[in-house]
Amino acid sequence: MTEALERACADALHVVRRDGEMLRAGRALLFAYGELGHPLVARVFARRPLIWAVEIVYWWVARNRRRISRLLFRGAAGALSDRAASEEREP
Repeated sequence: MTEALERACADALHVVRRDGEMLRAGRALLFAYGELGHPLVARVFARRPLIWAVEIVYWWVARNRRRISRLLFRGAAGALSDRAASEEREP
């Protein structure tokens, strides 16, 4: 894997299809969604103008994933570490 590809994979989901075509970001997500049993939904969202919306939402979430994670899971990490610490203290 080249350094450029490694950096690109850190920023977005990449899928290499059997025919060698590389999909990234929203299109890769739709491909995976279709392969996981939702081909109709994937085909509908793969058409213009919906694919544009999928790409915009994908990039927004990808760029803000740390903020979203902190917002959604604010107390989760603290609660888990508190529970682990209390389990260590118990005999």
